Amino acid sequence: MKIATIISQIDLGSIALPQFQRGYVWNRNQVRSLMFSLYRKYPVGSLLVWVTKAENAYVRGDSEVAPGTIKLLLDGQQRMTTLYGIVKGKPPRFFEGNRQSFTDLYFNLDDETFEFYLKQKMETKPEWISVTELMQKGAGQAIAELIGKQTVSDKLKLYANRINSIDQIKELDLHIEEVSGEDKNIDAVVDIFNRVNTGGTKLSSGDLALAKVCAIWPEARSNMRTLLNKWRKAGFNFQLEWLLRCINANLTGKAPFSALEKKVDSPLIFQDGLKQAERTIDILLNLIAARLGLDHDRVLGSRYSMPLMTRYLAQRNYDLGNHRERDRLLYWYIHTFLWGRYAGSTESKLARDLTLIESNEGALDRIVTELRTNRPDLRVQPADFAGATVANRFYPLLYMLTRVWKAKDFDSGIELSSHLLGSMSRLEMHHIFPKSMLYKHGYKMGEANAIANFTFLTKETNLKVTNHDPQEYLEQYVKRNPGVVESHWIPMDRNLWKIENYRQFLEERRKLLAKAANDFLDSLIAGAVPETPTTKPITEREVEISPGGIEGEEERKIIIEINEWIIQQGLPEGQEMYELADATTGQPLAIIDLAWPSGLQAELSQPVALMINEDPETVKMASQADYKCFTDIEAFKRYVQREILALSAA
Repeated sequence: MKIATIISQIDLGSIALPQFQRGYVWNRNQVRSLMFSLYRKYPVGSLLVWVTKAENAYVRGDSEVAPGTIKLLLDGQQRMTTLYGIVKGKPPRFFEGNRQSFTDLYFNLDDETFEFYLKQKMETKPEWISVTELMQKGAGQAIAELIGKQTVSDKLKLYANRINSIDQIKELDLHIEEVSGEDKNIDAVVDIFNRVNTGGTKLSSGDLALAKVCAIWPEARSNMRTLLNKWRKAGFNFQLEWLLRCINANLTGKAPFSALEKKVDSPLIFQDGLKQAERTIDILLNLIAARLGLDHDRVLGSRYSMPLMTRYLAQRNYDLGNHRERDRLLYWYIHTFLWGRYAGSTESKLARDLTLIESNEGALDRIVTELRTNRPDLRVQPADFAGATVANRFYPLLYMLTRVWKAKDFDSGIELSSHLLGSMSRLEMHHIFPKSMLYKHGYKMGEANAIANFTFLTKETNLKVTNHDPQEYLEQYVKRNPGVVESHWIPMDRNLWKIENYRQFLEERRKLLAKAANDFLDSLIAGAVPETPTTKPITEREVEISPGGIEGEEERKIIIEINEWIIQQGLPEGQEMYELADATTGQPLAIIDLAWPSGLQAELSQPVALMINEDPETVKMASQADYKCFTDIEAFKRYVQREILALSAA
């Protein structure tokens, strides 16, 4: 079937997207690659569709389904969404994703390359033409507009042939494989999808459950996203599957999503479950922020403890009874992220814990005892702080201790408990021994990024300290503001502030941190932690969230490997989760996964940003700040080898 015909059938509702499909995830490189392949008439693969009755179709978005049968895209969503967006200049009605991935695609008539619009590079240059404008007005009109332009007169025939080749992409045929038959219900089709989509992300049982919910309440997904957006504005980024798991636990008391499929047979049941989840999650976020100081997404540990906590709260009509029960629940929550209760086999462990709280009497004792099956001694040991990087489970604990024990800012002397993680007046992670100083004296990256070398300061103070020797700046703050340095559990033996004694410093600080953690946890379970003042609910605040940042353990692993590779090349380590700020106002703009603000050769080369799986707008912001941006690991390595290492050799 011709591409133009497929696009027309999408408009008519004869071809649509099934509910279980995820949103659009392609980036600009993939869009360019597809268009280049079609331009060259290379094969781009066939489409797979599920032919089913329209009245039984689980259709994504607000597509108007044509009567009779409908074809639901099982394989080819990314390609057809891209082509629809480029040809029509807008996304299809089933679209969910970042439309900038295919907006403003241009073609160079000289070198036959596809690139996205850059004003400085393309404005007033007739050899650059908009692909969407060409698709909409046709080759004849596009060629006519070139006639008479003196700068292209000698190339008019060549340009005309290339314009025709672009326009003819709409007339190319894509082979369509069909899945049909009475035996092809949604479960069978999802299995087919997963088998065909071997190179992509498999559909989960949660995807299937949500598809069935949307079949009886089409607005379910959009209502859930409204809630997720509310929490995002308050500083917490959650995923759709996580919210669905909370709803499932609330409604069914079970972990498998199959329980939700059986329970939800009317829109009202799911709507009620969504309201319950919102109420319980709001209560828990406010509680965790007020009592533990964990007030931001980057320090919120063990979010998969939340489904159990929402169920526990709902069972008690949203009232935890007394402060002792409340704080014991928080005690359990802290230990879930310290020891990775839900780090693996999430569903089976959640299923076990939900069973343990089914009876109200003694529920907390049972789930705390369950924690001891993997770690008999729940007390924090100094060795537990031996890890490195902000991905470590003890990073949120360090932040929590800073808040609950009211550590003080070095420079101002004010308590840090009222600050948030992020901008100029908020908390920022500080290396007590500067990394550059440690590398200079032969310490490795893992040692420099040890949790025990971290503390938190306001950004203003952190900028003042910069790369100063701890022997100097710590002594200055001891004299200026007595007690502030000790409030960060920094050993006061001046010999340990010497660079040659760094490892002994880490050993002693781990002991102090472990004691502070155990003292707080003991107070919490004993009900001895003072009440926190009533403040505005955290879920009602709006936080300026900078886009970007490392998502998940896979990305974290990549970043660590790249940094190790960089150090092996004799180059400086990049800064993880670097906050890009406006040079004039200081306002945060974006979070860069890995950045070299002064270049890979300090002050001699351009600032560099490595950004994995980021949306084009975040990459654009970094580019506008004069960063050389890479979204591809191999391209980044080639740049280092060909330009930076060659420059070093020269």
